[in-house]
Amino acid sequence: MKKPVIVFALLLSFVSISFAQQKPLPMRLTSSAFPDGTVIPIKYTQASAVDPVSPDFTWTDAPAATQSYVLWMHDLDVALNKTTHDNLHWLVWNIPGQTTSLSEKIPVGAQLPDGTYQISYAGPWYRGPGAPAAGPLHHYIFELFALDIKLDEKAGSNGIETQANIFKLMQGHVIGKAAYTGLFHRPQ
Repeated sequence: MKKPVIVFALLLSFVSISFAQQKPLPMRLTSSAFPDGTVIPIKYTQASAVDPVSPDFTWTDAPAATQSYVLWMHDLDVALNKTTHDNLHWLVWNIPGQTTSLSEKIPVGAQLPDGTYQISYAGPWYRGPGAPAAGPLHHYIFELFALDIKLDEKAGSNGIETQANIFKLMQGHVIGKAAYTGLFHRPQ
């Protein structure tokens, strides 16, 4: 009788150790606007007949210690002003830590009612993709960072400088990350 009890106890402790060693699920970023890795619809781009609207995003599996989020949209296929910088299309920070989504069509303005800030290369708004028709599809990356702090930075008048300040403040505080990709170039 002792042998089965010992075997059961060992098996139970092995299972407990295995569960304790499992890593948390990675964050996941999704959108109903377009599937990950596909062409971004015109309404979310600079080719729209009206101002482009920001796509919606939802995320899951954020670390429990998340205090705020940063969402960064950029064009990987552009070297801005002969530098290593690419094209900043949207930077949104201080998204509250309990938030799990951004709705479509975030309004224009440096600060939103919930304390979230935003900026792009052109100003305090979402700047949709605008790659020229003559050339390949560009890769637009939406990167979501979970931070263990709220950032003490307001939107400046220069998007690139503001982005540099935000990224400096983020160092050592990123506790989770997810990415989503869209492709685009203007219709012929």
